[in-house]
Amino acid sequence: MTREEVFEGLKEVLAVIRPNTDMSNAGFETELVRELGVDSLTMMILSLAVEEKFQIRFPHGAPAPVTVGDVCDAVVKELA
Repeated sequence: MTREEVFEGLKEVLAVIRPNTDMSNAGFETELVRELGVDSLTMMILSLAVEEKFQIRFPHGAPAPVTVGDVCDAVVKELA
């Protein structure tokens, strides 16, 4: 799965857990907290939803993603 395909899936996940989040101008460098307003609870829900969508498990102790691209890269890495 490519980074771009993961990005499309991530947008689908965010549309469900944060329906008012505008992803129309989002890209790989978009910051989750500062630009999308993701707080710590939403980050946890996002992680669980992404794991479920892509049938992966993020390793415990991994650094929290800062950007949309960080999430995409982590998913691609776990799918490899």
